[in-house]
Amino acid sequence: MKAMIIKELRLIGKDRRSFIFLLLMPIIFIVMFGSVFNQADSSSITLRTIDQDQSAASKALIGQMQSIMDVKQLPADNLNEQLDKIKQGQFSSMLVIPSGFEKSMKEGQAANIKLYQDPASQTETAPIQAILGSISSQYREQKLTTMLMANGESKAQAESALASPIHIENVSASADHFNMIDQVVPGMTVMFVFFIMITMARRFFEEKKTGLLSRIRTTRIKPLHYLIGMWFPFVLTVIAQCMILFAFGHLVYGLRLGDIAALSAVVLCLSIAGTGIGLGLSFLVPGEGAAMVITQIISMGGAMLGGLWVPSYLLPQTVQTVGHFLPQFWAQHSLQDIIAHGAHLSDIWGSALILLTFGLAGLTIALIRLPGFLRSAAN
Repeated sequence: MKAMIIKELRLIGKDRRSFIFLLLMPIIFIVMFGSVFNQADSSSITLRTIDQDQSAASKALIGQMQSIMDVKQLPADNLNEQLDKIKQGQFSSMLVIPSGFEKSMKEGQAANIKLYQDPASQTETAPIQAILGSISSQYREQKLTTMLMANGESKAQAESALASPIHIENVSASADHFNMIDQVVPGMTVMFVFFIMITMARRFFEEKKTGLLSRIRTTRIKPLHYLIGMWFPFVLTVIAQCMILFAFGHLVYGLRLGDIAALSAVVLCLSIAGTGIGLGLSFLVPGEGAAMVITQIISMGGAMLGGLWVPSYLLPQTVQTVGHFLPQFWAQHSLQDIIAHGAHLSDIWGSALILLTFGLAGLTIALIRLPGFLRSAAN
């Protein structure tokens, strides 16, 4: 059995297709998703503005907005051109301060400003609307304070009268360091772990085609020893794959690994789950082509439903429910608990046990199907 394990490790090491699926592809996906999410995290809210009034009041309003978000001022003479760009989807919104803005304020009238926006970009324009609403409330409070003080109230009394009876305190209940890299690296790692099933099925069918499996039946090697000898190298391969990908995330993107003991336990259980399912699949499918198709469905479908691409809580409730029946969900859930929330072994043992259950189920199927698979190799 030892010789068989060494043989399989050497063959896996020489397999370029396995290298592409297990290491190169996940690194490419991590870099791609990591770059996109890093850019999204670092970007601020941008509001394009046209100041047609060019007054002290309009400049003060723009200065107040600049303290909160990125304001890009545009020439006042190309309003129609900018509106066409909104219609073409080049950007989502634009604020126009019309002529007479300062005059209306001095006369005590409502000074109208116009926010042009693309109705299809509500997600992008909602924060801008909220900020403008907050600034409008500040102007209203300043106006009321001036009126109260004109009626004989002191500034302190005026501010007390306008103070809200409700105070909202923001309390962070999540990990202080959580970012989308904490989602991307574990997600891509878990997704590509299950591509080991392609390599496993290919190896078994190659041994079947070359007649090596038939010759093994004539030796003293027990079927169980053969199964373990073929399975164990793939467990080691997945463990090495996870170690390399997490090390890449840590060194390149500063991913915090958390409790190494807990992380190692989840990686071990994930490797057993992925290779156990792969072992059962190898003895169920009729050929290598079918194994590749089913692996794609399991890997990509599990990634979508298990919350590997986006956090599971952003998915529809039905999808979240289905995700609980997939090993990808429990692997991602436990890894994020360790990385983002500081979980330890005592916190993730339930998820680890579920992963082991998936792996043992696959191993059980493999044990049941192994005699028939060996007989088919002899025919």
